[in-house]
Amino acid sequence: MEKEELRDLLEHLHDKYNRTEFIEPDPISIPHSFSDKADREVAGLLAATIAWGNRKAIVKSARRMMQYMDNAPADFVRNASESDLASLKSYVHRTFNGQDFIDFVLGIRHITTHWGGIGNYFEQRYTTTQDMTQVLSDFRRDFFTHPHNPHCEKHLSSIDRGAACKRINMYLRWFVRHDDRGVDFGLWRKIPMSALYLPLDIHTGNMGRALGLLQRKQNDWKATDEITRSLREFNADDPTRYDYSLFGAGIDGFLK
Repeated sequence: MEKEELRDLLEHLHDKYNRTEFIEPDPISIPHSFSDKADREVAGLLAATIAWGNRKAIVKSARRMMQYMDNAPADFVRNASESDLASLKSYVHRTFNGQDFIDFVLGIRHITTHWGGIGNYFEQRYTTTQDMTQVLSDFRRDFFTHPHNPHCEKHLSSIDRGAACKRINMYLRWFVRHDDRGVDFGLWRKIPMSALYLPLDIHTGNMGRALGLLQRKQNDWKATDEITRSLREFNADDPTRYDYSLFGAGIDGFLK
């Protein structure tokens, strides 16, 4: 496929999937259920953390997370007592268990206490480093500064170990990207959209390979970097706009 044909296809798929109808069945619906910025940031990070597998199950489990936090996630993070935290013990979503939930709440509390909010953390670190790969590394390190059960670390991918970091990149897309479509929030304007990386998963990876955007067979950080560089050739200012194109087409079996 010629480059211009591929560009047209990517834009067509973007227009098809980047619309408000995309919200309800997707994990992004969880932060969309709140109006307060802090609630959205906390709800979004937790929803993104468990976003692997069946989307319907993810959304259901993420809504349960919010219920455990009395549907006031930012307040819960700030003020939950020991007994409040203990009440999370019964939560489970696949391999993410109640103790993981507690440790993530405490990790978010650490970030919000020391940086004034999750968004403030990412914006400050990007302003300082001008390097999103460094920010991803720093965030994981700072998130796990507090005492925690090592089991929870598996739920926040390590770029330093070469992971694709799909879920945290998806979270960043939600809060950094801005357009007139109403899906992504665009709340963190100090980070340019050009700095984002594609949330690489099985769907975006398979579609990327089918369209010649990705050669690497393994879905790791090297593949994330490769496919994002390919997408920047079509839109250097907003490469992750094509997350909608690749993910939506992959889900719908576009190439079958």
